[in-house]
Amino acid sequence: MKDLVPSLRLRSVSGSHYNMNNFQVIAIFTFPSEYTVLRHLLEQAKLRFVFQNETMVSVLPFHSNAFGGIRLLVHQEDLAEATEILNNLNDPSNLKIV
Repeated sequence: MKDLVPSLRLRSVSGSHYNMNNFQVIAIFTFPSEYTVLRHLLEQAKLRFVFQNETMVSVLPFHSNAFGGIRLLVHQEDLAEATEILNNLNDPSNLKIV
């Protein structure tokens, strides 16, 4: 029997398609402001990622928990580097008062 739900695909900037089955959730956020710096670092590292539910939460911000939050999905081949970036952001010793 044919699948009722078509395979989800993400189009990259270069125009190639990625099968979303190759992406894994590594973090969940409630509001977009929580991951602004993280997005910049992931883009700078040229990793393949997507924030799922981002648009829905921007339209209905108080429903974030009902949607399951904003999920950070990272391609399996980029998991190690993305996890390292996320851990560095969560490390309080990286905070410096200037």
